Amino acid sequence: MATLDVFPRGKAAGMHVSPVYLDRDATLGKIESLVREAATAGARIVAFPEAFLPGFPVWCLLQRPIDMHAHFKQLFACSVEVPGPQTARLAEIARASDVWLSVGISERSTISMGTMYNSNLLFSPAGELVNHHRKLVATWAERLVWGHGDGAGIRVIATDVGKLGMLICGENTNPLARYALMAQGEQVHIASYPPAWPFKRGGDAAEYRRWIETRSAAHAFEAKAYCLTVAAHLDEAAIVGAAAGDPVVEAALREAPPAVSVALGPYAERLGDPIQGEEGILYMDFDVSNLIVPKMAHDVVGSYQRYDVFEFRLNQRRQVASAPMASPLAVDAGADAAEFRSRAAPIANAVAAARQENGEANEHHQ
Repeated sequence: MATLDVFPRGKAAGMHVSPVYLDRDATLGKIESLVREAATAGARIVAFPEAFLPGFPVWCLLQRPIDMHAHFKQLFACSVEVPGPQTARLAEIARASDVWLSVGISERSTISMGTMYNSNLLFSPAGELVNHHRKLVATWAERLVWGHGDGAGIRVIATDVGKLGMLICGENTNPLARYALMAQGEQVHIASYPPAWPFKRGGDAAEYRRWIETRSAAHAFEAKAYCLTVAAHLDEAAIVGAAAGDPVVEAALREAPPAVSVALGPYAERLGDPIQGEEGILYMDFDVSNLIVPKMAHDVVGSYQRYDVFEFRLNQRRQVASAPMASPLAVDAGADAAEFRSRAAPIANAVAAARQENGEANEHHQ
């Protein structure tokens, strides 16, 4: 009998929980305890929600900008530098429990006293930081808090349980961002979300849940991948802290539809019961071999694509405030030698021609 290859399989855990509001150390302790619990239950991938450390700034969705100064300063003071003491602790948590650990953070710039990023970190079971993604564009009022990210973290990581990718909240609405992960062979997708999204007054109570489930199902079905969507839980401390004594803001947060965490398979089928309105751990069992049959019909990065009709490019360079110049000619840090020579040649030829012309002019003058 012929020998058949065996493909990866495993269990993932999505943490539908609240952080200890703006308390990094206490939240890290909660992360450690939950990771240990999930690992004991057999999870090899453990995912936490958007900006979980030290907590999503729901105040930016409701407070007036002129009233945000104290909130912003407080968030900046307890956000996370990468690398730093908090990332070292997360690495140790992943290593101690032998899991792939995905955590959303509010990242503080190491060179600026005013810039933060909405970021997601992925640690390997060996305790290595294997991916550092900054949200491409902060959504709506988030732009008063976080700066633009880049494509450096739009990548899929090969793990022992499958090829793992992730996007943050509204990025799961971006077809190009999602396709970038599909094109790298993503098999398990993590989508992270905040605990609530008070986008408009008097809205449909089920609206936020519908938005999340629609995006999750679209990606699972189009990518033919498993999708673990993990959102945070909005607790009393976050409501009171974000409202800061403003009864209008507090009322809006209490009325805001809570987020939902959901697990889906490659047909967009539910795997287990979603979690909403309370803390809990959402487990998802997955088997990469189950992606084969649905891709017979629609493999948008293989047999169901036309590369002669469509082209796609992804810039994965980390965007930085400054970079050393290799020469007077501005060259992108990732440009290879051949590209450099092709761009430099016209300038070099022009300089040589000018020198020759200048030399001939001097000879004629003499």
